[in-house]
Amino acid sequence: MTLSEPDAARLLKLLDELARWNRTYNLTAIRSPQEMLTHHLLDSLAVHADLQGERVADVGTGAGFPGLPLAVVNPQRRFTLIDSNGKKVRFVAHAVRLLGLTNVEPLHARVESAAGPFDTVIARAFAALPDLLQTVAGLCDGKTRVLAMKGKWPTQELERLPAGWQVEYSRPIEVPGLGEERCVIALRRAEGAEFRTGLPALR
Repeated sequence: MTLSEPDAARLLKLLDELARWNRTYNLTAIRSPQEMLTHHLLDSLAVHADLQGERVADVGTGAGFPGLPLAVVNPQRRFTLIDSNGKKVRFVAHAVRLLGLTNVEPLHARVESAAGPFDTVIARAFAALPDLLQTVAGLCDGKTRVLAMKGKWPTQELERLPAGWQVEYSRPIEVPGLGEERCVIALRRAEGAEFRTGLPALR
């Protein structure tokens, strides 16, 4: 994707503020500015094309990734960033004010207590797929796309998908400068359809 200069400036300001807060509040184990750029910012933007619809939930958002970068480049969408860690949600709320984002709602809550449905539910290193789908079930209807951002291809997790869910598609993610395996798996409810346990190929 191509960033406008104002968006690029806001995203770099976000990383600067994350680094500043991280010295006091330990929001992320990643402390190097270069690693924050690759592991947080670019990794988040890599799923920009996978979003669907207007309402997006980022579950277990932590310090706001991938939700904050995606909200910056998708002003037409509304993002709810959910986490049970109070200090991380306080940082997200601070970043929303700092960046002037009007399309983000930080939510300090357990994911299970949040109200849906959303058009897209996105989770980055949140939980194994069976646990993730059980946790976000209340945020989903038959049209919701669940985006699971993963590292290595999760063969065993896919073998244990709950009945009633199916893989819509999957693809590898290539993050410049990261040098680690990444993939995104898009899932949705398969109501009324027999669930197939066969594994799709990455494409």
